[in-house]
This record gives sequence, C-alpha cells and structure tokens, in this order.
Amino acid sequence: MTGPALVALTLLAIALLLFLILVLRLHAFLSLLISSMALGAASGMPLLKVLKSIQAGFGDALGFIAVVVGLGAIIGRFIEVSGGGQALADRLLKVFGRDRAAWAVLAASFLLGLPIFFEVGFIILVPIVWNLGRETRRSLLFYGMPMIAALTTTHALIPPHPAPSAAAQLLGADLGRTILYGVAFGVPMAVLGGMIYGGWIAKRIFVPVPESMSRPASQAPAEGSPGPPPVGSVVAALLLPVGFIFAASISELVLAPALLLRQVLGFFGHPFTALMVAALFAMVFLGLRRGFSRAQIATFSTDCLAPTASLLLIMGGGGAFKQVIVDSGVGTYAGELLARSHVSPLIVAYVIAASLRIAQGSATVAIITAAGILAPMVKGLPGYSPEILVMATAAGGTILSHVNDAGFWLVKEYFGMTVPDTLRSWTAMKVLISLFGFSCVLLAQALFF
Repeated sequence: MTGPALVALTLLAIALLLFLILVLRLHAFLSLLISSMALGAASGMPLLKVLKSIQAGFGDALGFIAVVVGLGAIIGRFIEVSGGGQALADRLLKVFGRDRAAWAVLAASFLLGLPIFFEVGFIILVPIVWNLGRETRRSLLFYGMPMIAALTTTHALIPPHPAPSAAAQLLGADLGRTILYGVAFGVPMAVLGGMIYGGWIAKRIFVPVPESMSRPASQAPAEGSPGPPPVGSVVAALLLPVGFIFAASISELVLAPALLLRQVLGFFGHPFTALMVAALFAMVFLGLRRGFSRAQIATFSTDCLAPTASLLLIMGGGGAFKQVIVDSGVGTYAGELLARSHVSPLIVAYVIAASLRIAQGSATVAIITAAGILAPMVKGLPGYSPEILVMATAAGGTILSHVNDAGFWLVKEYFGMTVPDTLRSWTAMKVLISLFGFSCVLLAQALFF
C-alpha cells in the first residue's frame, strides 16, 4: 500500500477513535484497541500480526509506566492521609505571610502537584483557598487560580504523572531530563496563569466562598493519626526521588562508566528505585511514625492503586496504537515526509495533542495518544531531543479545558461559579498557559538545540 494511502488510513483511524469516545461514549481503552485493530487490518497487515503488534505495544508501554505510576500514587496517598499536604500549605502560608498568601498557595500547589493527581491535590488544598477568601473577603479566584494553575501544570508536564511519563516512554525521552524540563517550563506557566492572569481576572469576577462547601472529610487526619507530620518529612518525600534521579543524570555526565559510584547512583537514580525509596520513606515517616497500623498502611497502599487501573489501560492502549502505526509502515513514511518538509515536528506534536484535547476533553488521553501517533514519525529525526518533543506534546494536551472535561466541572462546582465565569477564568487560563508554554518550547529549541 502506498504511503499517502497509509496516512489517509491513519487519519481515518484517529477519526474512528474520536467517534467511539465522543459519540458512542466508549471507554478510551476500548476505543484505542478497536482503532488499532481497524488500522492494522485496513493497512493490509496479516490479522494475527495485528494482534501481536498490539500485544507488543501494550507491554512495551506498561513495562515502565506501570511501576512509575503505581509508586507515585503510593507517595501521594500517604501525603494525603497523613495531613502532610495541609501541613505544607500552612507552613508556606506562615513563611510567606498573609500579604503574599497567593504565592504561598502557588508554591504549595506546585510541590504537592509533583506526585499527586490534579483532583486529589485540588481537594486537599481547596479548604485553604476558601479560608483565605473568607478572611480577606477577596474574590475566591485570587487564591484559587494560583492553586489550579500549579496543579494542572504539574499534572500535564512533570513525571511521575501518567501523561508525561507515558509520553516520555513512547518518545524515548530520559525521565530525569523530562522532569527537569517540566519544572523549567512549568514554573513560569504556573506563575503566568495563577498569579498574573489570576490576579487580573480576580479583579473582574468576584467569586464569593460557596456557603454550601465545607471542609471535605478527606481533609481530616485519618483515624489513628496523631496529627499532621513535620513539614520536613513531607518535603523529603516529595524531593527524594527527584534528587536521586538528578544525581544519576549528573553522574552520567561527569563520572567514568566503570566507577562504582556511578553504578550506585545509576541504580538509586533509576525511577523504579528512586520512587520505591520515596514510597518506603512515606510509609515509615508519614505512616508508621504518625501512628498508623500496618493494616492501615496496607489498606492505603491498596486503595490508592485502584484508580490507576483505568489510566494504565489507556496508556497501554496508546502504546498499542503506536505499535500498529509503526508496524503498518505509516510511521516510517510519515517520518520521512516530516523530515523533508519545513514544518517543525514541535508544531505537529502541539497541534495533534491540542486537537485531541479539545475534541475529547482528557489531557491524559490527548497527550498519550498524541505521543503514540508522533513516536514513529520522529524516531531518529535529527535536531530535536525527545524531551523537548514531550514538552510540546504536553503543552498542546493542556489547552482549552471546557464542558467535556471533568476538571472543568470540578473547578466550577467547588468555586461556586457559573459556566460563563468558569470559561472566562479556568478555560481562558488553560489556553493562555498552553500557548505560553509552547512559545517557551519553541524559544528553547531555537536557543539551545
């Protein structure tokens, strides 16, 4: 089959994927599997080879990501149930002072957003936003926008969150450098969306604290807990894996491969080991030392893994779709076409991810699917690092959260806003940080690569 015909079939497979998700309301995992099978069969691949391709892609995607996401979920769970998130936020408020409380909320949200999913971090921190709104009588957006800007940025850009982790795996990026790039781009994006735009929109939309909202039950320390843990323990649990991974990356640049120190740092700096050490640290210092029994710790560890099952299946589906694109030959052809064209693959990555996000609503699905589509096209393409391609994809996948996104309704209900006000605040902020983040990616590519 000719190259143009394969490209046309791939576009039809993407259209089928969106039809299954948006119109028939099938789960993204099933939709990805059906689309992968349809593309493989239509492209002329032997039917049994299509299934083997799906199996290989599924396994390759999850062999790394499942461990990273699982360990990250455990760390986040113990920070949540121990009251560590509240303790960190309270300490930052004390250090920054009430006059700079919005900056404290931004910093706390960014740190907590590193291992914790957007929805969990939101529930942990929203009572602080409510309290600040009541005390100062300012628009809830003045404190709420820094919180949601930081949480949504870390969710889209920084591993061990599922979307950037899966994108890094699919595109062959180094996880340590991906974290570094994610932080480098994420901080100015969060500041722009939360502090600059947040402060501007808060003057134009007054949002009072919803009277119907009270402190969620999940915010109270779990039964048997002696109270919030020391802030140092929370910060250590957050930064320990990052420190290990960075140390390993630096050792690869400055130490000889044969040195024992480099091998040791490489072992502990691997995401599996780094996150496992941090998870054990959290179990001991945020679990056992805080009065939780071994049975409670086992329950917390088990409960937090259940919500990751759907995400892991979606990631595996994205890997399967990618592998069928590779094995059908369309990836090679599209890559050669892209190499001969004058269109930057960064623009292609951004547009694909943004289109998928706008169409079906989930940033995670958009980023993973876009990375799977993009991976065969950019493999071996000179002049573009995998990490910068991950950032372009993540920036596209975070754009335009609207009524088909669960996060849109979460923000609307907890802030007590109307749909038009949520569009003017949350949705507009998402568009702004997405465009700004992509501009930073293009600038970094022009200056450093």
